[in-house]
Amino acid sequence: MTCGTDLKVYQRGYHARMITPPAVFGHELSGVVESLGADVSGTLRIGDRVVPSNSAPCGVCLFCRKGRSNLCEDLLFNNGAYAEYIRIPGRIVRDNLLEIPPHVSFVDAAMVEPLACVLRGIDETGIRPGDTTVLIGCGPIGLKFIRMLACRGVNVIALGKRPSQIKAAEKMGARAAFDVTTLSDAVHTVRRLTEGGRGADSVIEAVGLPVTWEWAVQMVRCGGTVNLFGGCPRGAEVHFDPTALHYSEITIKSTFHHTPRFIREALASIARGEISANEFVNAEIPLRELPSMFEHMKNRNGEMKVAVIP
Repeated sequence: MTCGTDLKVYQRGYHARMITPPAVFGHELSGVVESLGADVSGTLRIGDRVVPSNSAPCGVCLFCRKGRSNLCEDLLFNNGAYAEYIRIPGRIVRDNLLEIPPHVSFVDAAMVEPLACVLRGIDETGIRPGDTTVLIGCGPIGLKFIRMLACRGVNVIALGKRPSQIKAAEKMGARAAFDVTTLSDAVHTVRRLTEGGRGADSVIEAVGLPVTWEWAVQMVRCGGTVNLFGGCPRGAEVHFDPTALHYSEITIKSTFHHTPRFIREALASIARGEISANEFVNAEIPLRELPSMFEHMKNRNGEMKVAVIP
């Protein structure tokens, strides 16, 4: 399955911890076990339908012992999904590879990795049923947030930048959705939809631009939480009013990556039918067409996710 991170690798090179070219990339995958290493034990068998995570923590470093295994000092990443076969490292096989339930398709199962990141973001933000949450960014990740928040009884206000994104956000369950290119003041537009104009209980920024990071802090209420989920480019400058942060007791946090717990929760959510690839995957291509698809995606032609079938 194509991903915005893979497009960045294709365009700009790599994130050093995740992959170092030259290498086969791609990390949202599912498939069939074709062979087993000598040390594989347990119930895993050739022919099993499985979804492997793209990483596994060591389990023994400081961060793993503190319950922050996404920050593991020896986090093992695995790429190579854009190929007919991929070797899954032993640690991932042992700790972060799951059998796909019979009623779940391979394409649905391939959504586990990004959905795990989304579910961890919701958990880290402390969002509860009945809350009002602003979601800035209506790409594939933002739309997953909207779907999962709506499933949990959260009132979602979504901000995108194309009519197609606004339509998709409303379909996913957003209470209100706006095209920011048509707004003179996005912050005011959002705040007037909240109780007493106080701002939202929480804001999730899923774009990764300084201006939208700044919006997020201006849209949240006193005592609310902002999750800067979308990472800004290195060297970017963001300006916040320190008095607003201090006297309004705004919590700012970021959520990076996932953990084994949320990989399992993501597959369970997919198995329950809370989210489906049919809502996100709007193209399917053979492996040989991947380079031309990435060239097409660079122009932002509207594809959300593309299933790559080796």
